[in-house]
Parts: sequence; structure tokens; C-alpha cells
Amino acid sequence: MAQGDIPEKRVLIVDDSKFVRTTFNRILSSSFEVREVADGEAGWQAIETDPSIVMVVSDIDMPKLDGFGLLERVRGSADARIKAMPIIIISGNQNEGTKKRARDLGANDFVAKEADAPEVLSRIDNLLRLVKASNDLEQNKQVLEQTVTNDPLTGTFTPHYLMTEGRKHFAHARRHGGHLSVMAFRIDSYAEVAQKIGKDVADQLLARIAKMVSGALRTEDSIGRAAETTFIVISTGAGASQVMSFARRLHQQLQNAQVAYRGQALKIITRFGIATPQDTANAVEDLIKLALQRLQRAGASKDERIVGGDDISVVRSATVPGDIDRAVQVLEQADAERLGDASNEILRRLLPFLQAAFKRVKVELPVDKISAILNKPK
Repeated sequence: MAQGDIPEKRVLIVDDSKFVRTTFNRILSSSFEVREVADGEAGWQAIETDPSIVMVVSDIDMPKLDGFGLLERVRGSADARIKAMPIIIISGNQNEGTKKRARDLGANDFVAKEADAPEVLSRIDNLLRLVKASNDLEQNKQVLEQTVTNDPLTGTFTPHYLMTEGRKHFAHARRHGGHLSVMAFRIDSYAEVAQKIGKDVADQLLARIAKMVSGALRTEDSIGRAAETTFIVISTGAGASQVMSFARRLHQQLQNAQVAYRGQALKIITRFGIATPQDTANAVEDLIKLALQRLQRAGASKDERIVGGDDISVVRSATVPGDIDRAVQVLEQADAERLGDASNEILRRLLPFLQAAFKRVKVELPVDKISAILNKPK
């Protein structure tokens, strides 16, 4: 993201108590930009999609994902920015066992909920100074890493190189009046898969998905890994309808994929956010930011998985393919004589779908002939 578009220091407060969030917001807002969320799962989503967050202040006891779970995700992240993020635990529980567990999971410091403003600000300032000193020591290493073009796990572009390519594409599109669209997508089921079969195998699945998506892109498109399970595709010369169609196909393909590991079925759940030439943007960073914001919105409901601008309708998860699969199984597996008129009824109900499908690929379907057979007296 362009440096001028991101607050220099944003602190994320994660606590299910509105009172606690408001209290700490008042303390911190004099020195920092502040963002609040009410549970650990929302906290994790914010950390993944908001690169301006430089520190997390989190409660332990929360719904959906507690503070321990949030710590585990952050410290286990493949994204260096997230993995190294400072985390301060706020809790009314001063039990030493709780503190030890949080410390073992990677908590940097602890603040009591009843702490006064000077203490809280002092703790945060000290921790940020330590982080800055550590970052300064790693500066040479980071410069070297910026010369690497591909993510070692997935083979897609690194965030730095993707941004470099994106700026070139944006400048070219602006000079020649061309289109440029951005699609962000996330593998939401990665954590569940990793818990079920282990992180190493989950990473292999992630790499295969990235390879499959890369193979489906045009030569002029670019794909990069923006976070652990989040990818960004920059499509030059592509308008809203093209990108939306691709997102629909990819979503459906992954949703219907039959993946298993040692007899365990693995479900691939995705979400998509899209920014198109219809969106106001002065740089490719603006389009990426919009796509990531819409990616976040797409996770608000399990039925709304693809979100674009006002000119693009939300795509809901389809149920028709599952119904069709079941109908095909019935027709294939059932005895024709025993099934009787039920098979004709199934075909009769499928006929409108077949008409629409054949029309889409510009192939004529003999509707009259099929109808005559279906309606033929027994």
C-alpha cells in the first residue's frame, strides 16, 4: 500500500466488552490510530487484511476465538509481518498459569484492565521501540528479500513484487485508456483443514490451489500471495463482467472439488472481493485496498462469498449443482423398471436447466422431441 494511505501506527483492540474497548480506545487515541473488534475471529480477520495494524491489545476470554487461539494463529502465520506483530494481553485474571500460557504462546506483555493511562501508554511505547530496534537490525535482510519474486510455498509473486508489477500495469492502463481489475480471494477453510490433517499437508493443498488458479490465468495476469491464505490477482485489460465470471467459476470449482486425505473429505471454502475499472482509483493500491475490503464483507455471511462494487451483484453459494448431482446419481444407480415414471419426472424438471445450458453454449437442444418422449402415454 502507498505509505501516505496508511496511518503510521494503528493499534487493534480485541475484547468482547464494549466498556473495556471504549476505555482503552480513550487511552490510546491520543497517540495512535485505534481499531476495535469484539472477538478473536474478527481480530484475526483485521490483522490479515489491514496492513496498518502494528500492534494488538487483546483480551483472553472471548467468544468464537479466545486470546490464546489468536496468539497461536499470529505466531504460526507464514506472513512475516503478522508473525512478528507485538501482542499485549489485557485481562482481569492475574493467575500466573494464565500468564505463563500466554507468554509461552508468544505474548509480549501484560496489562491489567484496571491499569491507568500512563502505564498503558508507557508499556506500548516501550514495546514499539523494541520492535523498531529489531526491525532496524533486520533491514538488510528485508532488502534482500525484496529481490525475491516468488513465494517459496505457492510459487505466486511475493507481495512486494506483485505491487511492483501492479504499478506497471496500472500506469500502462492509464496511459492507454485500458482496463485494470483486482480480485482478492481467501481460503477460509485452511485453518480447519490444518487442524484436521496437519499444517504441512494443508500447505500442500494451498500450493495446489495456487497452482491451479495460476494455470487458469491469462499470460498478462499477475497473482501474488498477500497473506497466509489470501491471494490477489491483478488482471490487465479485464472489465467487471470478465473478473466476476472468473470469480464465479473459480468459487464453484473449488466448492465442488472432491478432495480427500487418508479417507478424510476436505471442504474448500473460499471468499472473493473484486475491484474494477468502474471504481475510483488513483493507484493500484486503491484497487487492492477496495478488493480486500470487499473480501472482508464477503465473509459476513456463509451465503455471500463474492462481493464487488455497486455495479456487481453479490453472488450467493449455488445449490443447483448439488441437486443436479443427486438427480444424476438417481438416474445412474436406479433400476429403470423399478424407477418407473420417477425418471421421466426428473428429466422433465431438468429440461428448463438443459435448455438454458445448451442456449449458453449455442447448441440446439431437441426440446420438442424430448417432450414428446416424456409425455408419451404408457
